Amino acid sequence: MTATKAGKTRRKVKSPIGKTPTHLNLFAYNVGFGDCFLLQFVYGPTPADRRHVLVDFGTTGTGSQDSSALMGDIALDIKKQCEGSGLDVVVATHRHADHISGFATKDRGKGPGDVIASLKPKLVLQPWTEDLKLATNATGPRKKGLLPTNGNARAALALQAMNNMAEQVTKLATEQASSLPKGMAERLEFLGRDNTKNISAVENLARMGKAGRSAYAHFGIDDPMADLLPGVKTHVLGPPTVEQHPAMQKQRTTDDEFWHFNARSVATSNALATDGTGPFHPGYVFAKKGKLPMESRWLAARLTATRASQLLGIVTMLDKAMNNTSLILLFEVAGKRLLFPGDAQIENWSYALSEPKIVEMLSAVDLYKVGHHGSLNATPKSLWNGFKKRGDAKRPGRMTAVLSTMANKHGCESKRTEVPRKKLVADLKHGTHFHSTEELPSGQLYKLVRIDF
Repeated sequence: MTATKAGKTRRKVKSPIGKTPTHLNLFAYNVGFGDCFLLQFVYGPTPADRRHVLVDFGTTGTGSQDSSALMGDIALDIKKQCEGSGLDVVVATHRHADHISGFATKDRGKGPGDVIASLKPKLVLQPWTEDLKLATNATGPRKKGLLPTNGNARAALALQAMNNMAEQVTKLATEQASSLPKGMAERLEFLGRDNTKNISAVENLARMGKAGRSAYAHFGIDDPMADLLPGVKTHVLGPPTVEQHPAMQKQRTTDDEFWHFNARSVATSNALATDGTGPFHPGYVFAKKGKLPMESRWLAARLTATRASQLLGIVTMLDKAMNNTSLILLFEVAGKRLLFPGDAQIENWSYALSEPKIVEMLSAVDLYKVGHHGSLNATPKSLWNGFKKRGDAKRPGRMTAVLSTMANKHGCESKRTEVPRKKLVADLKHGTHFHSTEELPSGQLYKLVRIDF
């Protein structure tokens, strides 16, 4: 055991037989609408010669399958794959339920998160915005040489307000579904639940980090996995801090800055929290069974529809904001590069893509975990066009793309925002060795993709 500056002890990790892994086994788990990837770096012939990194473990929809049972089965399979060497790193790219819900625990240790915790990961890696002490004290990223700023403090507090807003929207969608326009309740509930704090999962991640080691990352920090993955260099390309990217402190007119949300969301949040009566005071309701008089129902229905539409705009904006706290990780092994950007969208990407050295690194990507389940703005055109290893099936060294998604859950095809975006999927199929969990047969837990180094 060796001492660290934080006063903790860090486990010495016995080096595998080889100094560099021979290949990667990537387990892309079929979680429905969500992400769960187990990276198995293979250094030698025995189970002890492997290192494991779990990148996300969540879902917000599994079709006809029971989501709780499925996540339990996946957790047990992850445990099976890690036998003989253990789980080295847990990465939670950001707080959305479709990325961390599987880390939730249950009474008597029966939850999927309990199974993952039993593997005793040596490191839990999250974006800097998830530092619980940061959220409490709002002092900015806790890293030597990086001074706290008012912008960082506001960013942390904004995330807390976002969670509160999401919880209230979820309550509205479930308790007043019949009063909302067709399809609106389902949409509000999905976005609301995805943006709630997922407290059980958050607390379990914190406990695992305390038992081993925790790191809260931002653009440009030193390799947080250097002592755990011999021969693997991990670059953290996002998210930036407010100090690194001051432009995020201003509200743009063409899109929503990912640390900010419109002032009306705060006002609406307060109204929802303090007043559950709807658009009319209860004293005005004099008809039987609590119904409004006939002459008021037309107006009430339209007020409710307008309110729901405004809330949908707000919670969609919050959804984008949370996605842009996502970690962007680039693994470099023996000249091969593996890109895992979580759900990072264009505002998060813009900082990394403004750095010529980063753009050059990204141009040589060999494996791309498709961002945000294949959404419109999570694979920036400059990123996609910069991939030099794109090409048809005849291209030597053609890059690989892996997508975890489920159609008809997020976005709208008529507005060309459906997830996964059809045009993007078509380009991926044409330009890469493409693998999607959506193509897996029912009952198959994962797609195994091998990358040789």
